[in-house]
This record gives sequence, structure tokens and C-alpha cells, in this order.
Amino acid sequence: MTSCSLPCVSHMFGPDTRSNNDTMNPQNQQQPQPPQHSASPANAMEPRGQQQEPISSSSSITEAEVEAPTNDPPPKPSLTPSKIWRYLNEDIKPTTFAEIQLTLLTFCIGLQDAVSFPDFHCFASNQTGNTVFLVLALILPEMDGEMFVTSNIGCALGFFLAAAYLTGQLGHIIGSRRRLYIIICNLIQTCLVFAAAALQYTKGVEPQGTRTLLAIGFLATAAGSQVVVSRSLKMTEISTAMATAAWLDLVIDPDLMRCKNRGRNRRLAFLGSLVLGTLVGAVIFKRVGSAVALLVSAGGKGVVTGMWFFAEGERRRKGEEETEKGGKGEKGRKQGEAGVMV
Repeated sequence: MTSCSLPCVSHMFGPDTRSNNDTMNPQNQQQPQPPQHSASPANAMEPRGQQQEPISSSSSITEAEVEAPTNDPPPKPSLTPSKIWRYLNEDIKPTTFAEIQLTLLTFCIGLQDAVSFPDFHCFASNQTGNTVFLVLALILPEMDGEMFVTSNIGCALGFFLAAAYLTGQLGHIIGSRRRLYIIICNLIQTCLVFAAAALQYTKGVEPQGTRTLLAIGFLATAAGSQVVVSRSLKMTEISTAMATAAWLDLVIDPDLMRCKNRGRNRRLAFLGSLVLGTLVGAVIFKRVGSAVALLVSAGGKGVVTGMWFFAEGERRRKGEEETEKGGKGEKGRKQGEAGVMV
């Protein structure tokens, strides 16, 4: 076999080391890579030297961090003027807490009556006795000054009825069980008893005279307003003053011996508090004087006044509020139409 005189391809470039499979399989051949751009289209538009700096991983906020729930407590509801006003306009609910308040007021009334009769020969709150004495004064005027003082009795009865009338009629207009109204009434009553105690302490005790009538007027006014406020709470068993009806209702109660009898329990608490207050007032009157007894009574009424802020209330229904607002609007519309007609 003759050798090839012309140079072959294999002789010129060397032998082909690729296998037949590599040659025949196009997938093993390296595909051309697309050109990679070093900058995004947005960055490409920017001039050189002002390209956007990359955001560091430490300053970036991940979606998990945004959606992760926090363990912080919910914010406490703040007291706004509208909420406070709505709370003060709630109606006081006749609960056990209110019963305790009325029982304390009864104790304070017992203190007042324990010193009013020895000092003034009349009662500040017990108008049954004052009525009887007033009739006796009309028939037996010679007993005036010995057993009773007619001017003091008339002053006590008159101021008691006037205070009861004013408190009751205003309650019909404002709302007899409204918290703010009850607080204001009790605050005024407390100030009146403090004023009577100051008169007794600074001016001394006189059976008759202008200062005596003034002190009686203060005590009788506070008592009359207190009885009306207690009746507005729909707990007639605790009148805070008159014991005759309570004694009668107690003994004629058909369920007197039952274990659970709230009406009986209220009457017993009222009568016991009245007796205890009278006893304590008598002891204070004998050892210290009437001014201290009245001061203790005023302090007790002040405590009850503060307790009305925490008494349970009945929120007014939305329908009632809308009815009231609608009534006011209708009244204003009628007044406007009347003005146009005039």
C-alpha cells in the first residue's frame, strides 16, 4: 500500500479525539450563553457616576417581620369628655351596693335626730313627731318652751317639705335616678350638715333664736332632700328617716320567717342602722357635744357622696336616646314654626 503523498487533515491538525457519540449528540455541545448585562435597564438610563447604591440586607424589612404579630398589650381606652358625661348621666341601679349607701345615710340621720331634739326640742327629719307637737302647740300654747318650741317645729317642718318638693320636682325634669343629679343632691346635703355643725361649734347651743332656726333649717333641708333621693331608687323599705312604716311592714310581712326575703332584710338593716345611729349620737352628745355628732354625720354623708361615683348604673338604651333627641328636635321645630307664624 502506497503512502499518501498529499498531507491529510489528520496529519495537519492531529487526530480527532472526540468520540462518535459526542459528535452525533447535539445536547452535549455547549450552547452559547446569552450576554449578561451588568446593569438593569433603569440603571442603564442613569448617567455614569450616579447609579443607585444597593440596599443592604440589614436595613431591609422582610415581609415576615411586617406580618409578625406583636406581644404588646392593647391600648387602654382613654377617658374622653363624652364618655365621662355619658357615665354621669346613667341611672343608678338599685343594687346591694346602693342598699349599703342608704343604710349609711340612715345612720347619719340617727346621729342628727339624737342631738336635734335635746338642743332644739324638735326633730330634724322625723316629721311625725313635729306634726304632733305642732298641733299641741295650737291647742296648748302654754306648753311652748317647756316640752317643745313652736317656732323650731314650724321651721323644721317647713324646710323639710320645701326641700322635698324642690328635690322631687327637679328630679321629674332631670331624672331622679341620674347619677350626676344624685351626686349633686348629696353634696349639697353634706355641705348643709357641715354648716349646721359649724354653727353649733362656733356659736354654741341656744334653744331659740335666729342662729337656732338657721341650724334647724340646714338640717331639715338636708333630711328632706335625702328622703326624696332614697325613694327615687325604688327601695321603699329603706326610707332613711321614718321608722313607722318600716316597723309595720316588717311585722305584717307574710314571708317574715323565710330564709330568703330581701324586703325583710332591707327593713331590718334600716331599723338597725337608725337605732345604732341614734345610740352613737346620744353617746357623742353626752360626752363631747352636739357639734361633734353633726360633724360625724356630715363626714358619713360625704363618704356616701363619693360612693355614688362607683355605684352600678343602667346605661340608657339607644332607642331612648334617639327618642329624646327626636323629641327635642320636634320641640325645636314647633317653636321655629311658631316664631315664623308670629
